[in-house]
Amino acid sequence: MQLILASASPARRATLSSAQIRHEVRVSSVDEEALVAAEQRRVGALTAQQHVQLLAAAKARAVAQQVIAEGNPTAAAAVVGCDSMFSLGGAVVGKPHTAQVARERLRKMSGHAGTLFTGHCVIDLRDAPHDQCGDSLNGGNLRDSGLRDGSLREANGISQATVFIGELSEAEIEAYIASGEPLEVAGSFTVDGRGGPFVERIEGDYHGVVGISLPLLRELLGELGFAVTDFWQ
Repeated sequence: MQLILASASPARRATLSSAQIRHEVRVSSVDEEALVAAEQRRVGALTAQQHVQLLAAAKARAVAQQVIAEGNPTAAAAVVGCDSMFSLGGAVVGKPHTAQVARERLRKMSGHAGTLFTGHCVIDLRDAPHDQCGDSLNGGNLRDSGLRDGSLREANGISQATVFIGELSEAEIEAYIASGEPLEVAGSFTVDGRGGPFVERIEGDYHGVVGISLPLLRELLGELGFAVTDFWQ
């Protein structure tokens, strides 16, 4: 069996590869900012947990729809989408994108701890309908909906971990920003790259901090009737 990773994240792909999980990468075309803004207009401010689960599900559903539209939905057995956010002092932050935002965040993080949340959505493609992909994937909560109405089964979950950041000097912050690494990662740091030396310890799910929780992935696959060993190389 093969898993589709609905993410362009090199860290997520490396995590699956190191666990010998057979997968391919397909990046969704989800407009994350527009989706979050629409949901906030509907329900108000989102918690970090709501934010990451909303985007993880949207990415997985969008890629599942692409696969079904190709007319061969059983080429892969499942799709997994993920999204991560960092919560520090009550503020929820994602990717900084600019050096100035990353600088401000790293200064605030220095010597403090925050919580990294990663939402996961796994969609079972084995019984995907060939002629109802639009109805089955455009919106709505598909979890536990079964296949009686042509919808796809999915399992959702959130991993979390408390991340303790050491005291960072201005020189370290500037050098880290100059590397470019913190600009496109949730919370402006990585634990498996150049940012690793700045992380003093982690309490919770390490793989979730990297970007995809292997224990949670195993659990969600199990909910859908898979064994993670089905996907081993």
